[in-house]
Order: sequence, then C-alpha cells, then structure tokens
Amino acid sequence: MNPIEHCNAIVTGASSGIGQAIALGLAGPSVRLSLVGRGAERLQNVATAAQQKGANVRCHRADLAADAELDGLAAGLAAEGPVHVLVHAAGALSWGPLQEASTIDLDRQYRINVRAPFVLTQRLLPQLRSCRGQVLFVNSTAGLAAGANVGPYAATKHALKALADSLREEVNPDGVRVLSLFLGRTASPMQADVHAREGRPYRPELLMQPDDVAWVALQALAAPRSVEITEIRMRPMVKSY
Repeated sequence: MNPIEHCNAIVTGASSGIGQAIALGLAGPSVRLSLVGRGAERLQNVATAAQQKGANVRCHRADLAADAELDGLAAGLAAEGPVHVLVHAAGALSWGPLQEASTIDLDRQYRINVRAPFVLTQRLLPQLRSCRGQVLFVNSTAGLAAGANVGPYAATKHALKALADSLREEVNPDGVRVLSLFLGRTASPMQADVHAREGRPYRPELLMQPDDVAWVALQALAAPRSVEITEIRMRPMVKSY
C-alpha cells in the first residue's frame, strides 16, 4: 500500500530499476505521477502498470544530458502544477581507472548526476515550497567514500550530496524536506554492466533489490511532518560473493 496519498509526484529514471520501483510504490488512486525517462516504450510500460494501480500518469521522454531536452522538461513539469514529491533517481556510471577515463564520460555523468537534479529542483522550487513538499536524491555510497575505478562517478555523487545538504538548509524553513539515499550495490542494469566490467558473475539475488529501496524510500517520505529524515545508508546484507 502506498503510504503517500493525495500527492503529485515526479520521478526521474522511472523507466527501470530503482526509479521504476519508487514510481510504482508511489502509484495509487489519489496520486498523479509524472514519469521521466529516456526509453519511451519502457516508460509507457511503467505508466501502464501505475495506471492499473489507479494513478493518473504522464510520461516525459527526455535525455537529461541534453540541454534543450532538460530545459523543455523543466518547463513542462513546472507547468503541470503543484509538486509534493520530487524523486531524482536517474543516474549514469562509467567504470574504470582514472588514467583511462575520458572527459566525455566525466561530462556526461556530471550532466545526468548533478546538473539535471540541480536544474529540475531549481525550476520546481516554487511548487515544492507552496506544497511543503519533499525532494529525494537517490545517491550512492560512492558519494560518501570513493573506491577505485569510480573516481569521476564518485565525484559527481559527492557533489550531489553537497547540493542536497545546501538545499536542505535553504528550504527547511519553508517546510520542505530533503532526503539523500546512499545505496550500495542494487540489482539493476547498471550493476549488471559493472559486474561485466569487473569480470565477475552477476548474481542479482545477492544484491539489494529495487523494491527494497522503494520500500525504505516510501517509509521515509511518509514519516510524520514533525521529523525529517536527512540521510539513509543501505547496503546488501551479503557483503561479498
């Protein structure tokens, strides 16, 4: 059951993985969902599933790394009206040693992992303030401590943490809550690619599941308004395999 009722929610990265799980967790008869993703067909599949749960759904196909598409998306979402929940679940990861990393990959990760959440949050702040809304940044444990082979990715996730922390200080007086969710390895297409690059077998059943993350996220969003959950760190129960 969705603990968030009568809300207008926006979820980026909604066409797969964690974003999809959170979007479907939010879906309900009294919820209007705006789903953002790159793949139109996959996005529509998620929309259909959310509609079957009673949600009013709008799909926005956009490449968050493209300036024109991001600007158009921000304008379109702002025009839709009140925003109670904004979930930044889209993300990009390039894996490998720093010596081999390209500036093209660095720039792409920056645009998707930092610039897009910045632009969308900035443009939607009037709606969030008017609703005393909530912003959820889906981050990574790499945003707390960087390991080998993820330097550019970790740098963007550290920046995302700083963005969330600063935003929280600015908007808390207006009743807006800001949560950063720092995730360990979660079964997703991104992790399948990482395991392939590491030369390890991909065993998703040993990782956190997107539905696990969605459950925790929804509980935090549904917390009493007398509290604010600022950070949550999650990791798989099985630490290695």
